[in-house]
Amino acid sequence: MQSVELKIAPKDWVYISIIGAFFGFFISLFFYFLNKELQEVSTIIFSTTTALIISLFASLFITVSNNFILPKVNQKFWYLISFIFSFCSGSFGFLFSFLIFLETDIKIIGFIQAYWVYIAITIGFLTFLVGLILHQFISMKYKNEEIRTQILETKLKALENELNPHFLFNALNSVSELIYQDQKKAEIAVIEISKFLRNAINKKSLVTLESELLMVKTYVNIENVRFDEKIVLNIEDFSQYKNIEIPKFSIQLLVENAIKHGFLGKELNINIKFEKDKIIVLNDGKLTSNLKFGTGLSNLQKRLNLQKVGKLLFENENEKMKFTILLKDNI
Repeated sequence: MQSVELKIAPKDWVYISIIGAFFGFFISLFFYFLNKELQEVSTIIFSTTTALIISLFASLFITVSNNFILPKVNQKFWYLISFIFSFCSGSFGFLFSFLIFLETDIKIIGFIQAYWVYIAITIGFLTFLVGLILHQFISMKYKNEEIRTQILETKLKALENELNPHFLFNALNSVSELIYQDQKKAEIAVIEISKFLRNAINKKSLVTLESELLMVKTYVNIENVRFDEKIVLNIEDFSQYKNIEIPKFSIQLLVENAIKHGFLGKELNINIKFEKDKIIVLNDGKLTSNLKFGTGLSNLQKRLNLQKVGKLLFENENEKMKFTILLKDNI
């Protein structure tokens, strides 16, 4: 349907109406200088108002056409219907404006009154031609947006695909160690990995905070099989934030980083807190003053940037490593 269907966003109609008003203003200048009798403000008011009304009629007719007519008729009739609706929006828009001003005593009405039928037909054809140009412009705009979206999605999928082997490599290493040490724990770890991947296999690049934290809990369960429950995860109440969307694996990566680089063989406490437009992950493991972003953290930073969700910050605070996902509303 998109080959003929003219999809225009509400803000586009604002721009179109403004352009229409300017077009009407310049047409009024033609009449203004064509005849000395028409050199009055009412000429400009009539022409500008007519252009705005035509824009409103076009908005109404195109909306009706897209939503109620085109979906119900054979595709071969779309061009004919589009022509009829474009022509009618121009002609009826002019006639509506003409009737509004007909009872007034402005001179331009008297000047065009004898030719109103011809003017209505001419404006109808002009509106159709403008509609064709507008159709091409809007189509190119949406095609460009679609291309940009596809490029963005490709980049995000590449980054996400980079993460899956990264996680699996670490998780399977843990299981391989357990196979010879404790087969029961190895079995539990495999079940948890299966649960994690079931939640992770999801085409969406953004997931709710609630879904992300479910994966975090499962991930910590996997690691605790290996580390004998020495990873203590504390998650602050997040009920008021549970539906906000964040990049998949974002908090999980920070927790994974805390375990990988912060675990010292004793109990490791990982605290996840929430503030307005902030997600904070703290751990009391090994401190690093000069942290270098490896695969996981660099990946997260890129995804936050590409999806325009926020940015990642790091600092040491009160003998704890602190990562903060600063969401866009707080940047």
